[in-house]
Amino acid sequence: MKKHVIILGLLMIVQYSAQIVHEPKNHPKEWSQSYEPFRIAGNLYYVGTYDLASYLIVTDKGNILINTGLTDSLPVIKNNIKKLGFTYNDIKVLLLTQAHYDHLGAMAAIKKETGARLYVDAADAGVLKSGGKTDYEMGKYGVTFKPVTPDYILKNKDIVKLGNTTLTMLHHPGHTKGSCSFIFETKDNKRSYKVLIANMPTIIIDKKFSEVAAYPSIEKDYQYTLQQMRKLNFDIWVASHASQFDLHEKRKPKDPYNPGAFMNKKEYFDQLDELEKDYLEKKSEELNGHNL
Repeated sequence: MKKHVIILGLLMIVQYSAQIVHEPKNHPKEWSQSYEPFRIAGNLYYVGTYDLASYLIVTDKGNILINTGLTDSLPVIKNNIKKLGFTYNDIKVLLLTQAHYDHLGAMAAIKKETGARLYVDAADAGVLKSGGKTDYEMGKYGVTFKPVTPDYILKNKDIVKLGNTTLTMLHHPGHTKGSCSFIFETKDNKRSYKVLIANMPTIIIDKKFSEVAAYPSIEKDYQYTLQQMRKLNFDIWVASHASQFDLHEKRKPKDPYNPGAFMNKKEYFDQLDELEKDYLEKKSEELNGHNL
């Protein structure tokens, strides 16, 4: 009997240890640095850190929060929402562009505190439940964020509606299996805008595509995403990282409301060109390796 109790105790310790969050700490300081929140266009606001983008969409039936940064982003996001004059507990819907710790580190806490419903791309749902441990690349670091269970699963072009705002989720896999972007319409007293919140398909692996056993469709997914993202039509675009859409070049703290600063579509397509070059270089590694 005593032996069984000891074994059970050891199993419980192992299980508990497996759930301890070890968020990587060797990240850029800009990820944790606070930043002034501001109105981007219409009912879309930036409430993230200096580089980790979090977006608040304010509707007449409560608010939508997209991405939550690192664990230590939580007080920054809370304070930014308050600075803008909105209420933290009015968050009713949580969305995510990719299942990496730098974009959902505070997701479990915000979900618990606000009672908001979490909608995620189907292909990233398992990674959320494992705390990142089952991610094809970042899983090597173990549990990197507090596991969280989605309330709703989304497929490509599914709709998320809250009050007077309707978003369409666009499945853009590669960076993670369930990376996605969102597109929706907003307006101010001058005009309406079609807004793209883009998850840019950056490549994070050093190995060849064919060597990623946990993600056999990775090469095809990147190809698909690059093709689909080129077909999009929008007025304004932003991304998962502020640095990806040159936020700090386009806007300085205390600048007045200016949606036009985020309407440079050429920058978006230029970035896709660079990312496609990365993809083709990675793809060429397969051919070069085959010829050896």
